[in-house]
Amino acid sequence: MHGWIILDKPLGLGSTQGVSAVKRALREGGYGKAKVGHGGTLDPLATGVLPIAVGEATKLAGRMLDSDKIYAFTVTFGSETDTLDAEGSVVATSDVRPDAAAIEAVLPRFTGPLDQMPPAYSALKVDGERAYDLARAGETFELTTRAVTIHSLALAPPGDGSIAAATFTAHVSKGTYIRSLARDIAHALGTVGHVTMLRRVKAGPFALDGAISLDILGEAARSRTLENHILPLRAGLDDIPALFLEPGQAGALRQGRVLTGSAADDGQYFALDGETPVALVEVTGGNVRVVRGFNL
Repeated sequence: MHGWIILDKPLGLGSTQGVSAVKRALREGGYGKAKVGHGGTLDPLATGVLPIAVGEATKLAGRMLDSDKIYAFTVTFGSETDTLDAEGSVVATSDVRPDAAAIEAVLPRFTGPLDQMPPAYSALKVDGERAYDLARAGETFELTTRAVTIHSLALAPPGDGSIAAATFTAHVSKGTYIRSLARDIAHALGTVGHVTMLRRVKAGPFALDGAISLDILGEAARSRTLENHILPLRAGLDDIPALFLEPGQAGALRQGRVLTGSAADDGQYFALDGETPVALVEVTGGNVRVVRGFNL
């Protein structure tokens, strides 16, 4: 079992619990032990796409951290919490409720490259400590802004008049905090707000239409049909072209040797021996070097 299981993570489940659920399914289905990891944290209060890497795909899980994401999220106006979501305590209130025209007018400010201030309740480290641990302990600390990119940001069609809550869709770069984006949109509108719904609809190449629920995962384990729900190793590299190897080259790469004289353009490739994945490789000046090798 080497590939990707894409979970539609339910509310209240942590990413680590999602990994545990897949491990349990593999065990209950009699598939044997396999390395399992997730391709990017999704908060317990968020739902949606959680890529789970199985077997040799765990070597590619780190690439998911660098990938773009698409989220649907709802901002409820009138109160801001310390966590910037529904889990926290209210720290500020406002009677201002924007209308659709006002919201549409500020959205261009939040599209493109931005310097974003992360939430105090985040997994970022401050002097070796997690920010959320310091925040829960009442410690005072400073975070620095992070360069992120909001590729697109759209408001779902609202009703007429002032809006108590607005739903958005955002296509964002790695490192973007939707809770911070919600806070900043509310502030730009002269009010405060916090996230009351967050759903990840795409992570890198993986979308909701390929995701399965925990119930389906469990049923597949019991019926020993998990292989019907695992996407191939290559699915995590759909943005990388294939490099088909000639006889003898696969063995050389597996031994860590550098191939010379490649006609491929510089860049990363997914090296294949027929249909068998061999390695993620980097081509530079005709030389092919292994970035991540696969034991298949």
